[in-house]
Amino acid sequence: MRDPAIRVMLLPKDTNAHGTIFGGVLLSQIDLAGAVEARKHTRHRVVTVAMDRVDFHKPAFVGDVVSFYTSVVRAGNTSIRIRVTVEATRDSDPDLTVLITEAEVTYVAVDHDGRKQSLV
Repeated sequence: MRDPAIRVMLLPKDTNAHGTIFGGVLLSQIDLAGAVEARKHTRHRVVTVAMDRVDFHKPAFVGDVVSFYTSVVRAGNTSIRIRVTVEATRDSDPDLTVLITEAEVTYVAVDHDGRKQSLV
């Protein structure tokens, strides 16, 4: 069984005008999950520099438990690209897990002055 980088339960405050979870809430959590994975590969601070190809496949709903799974796509000298796959376990059917979102996020290692530095 794989472990998620993070797992959250979605709340009423996370909904949009259509009654589903606001995409921005998911983007924020994707960024956090990717940063958790990036930090496993460097002892330096990382900053987000790009979020590419975000695909929203299915909606998320209040009460869903959402898991954010991560994997390294590519690690360079100063940057690392992380793939984040988002799955929801439905509140209405705890046996049902669906793919809701996928994205790739790029992080750069920086020093305390915000200058790029090597990941290692």
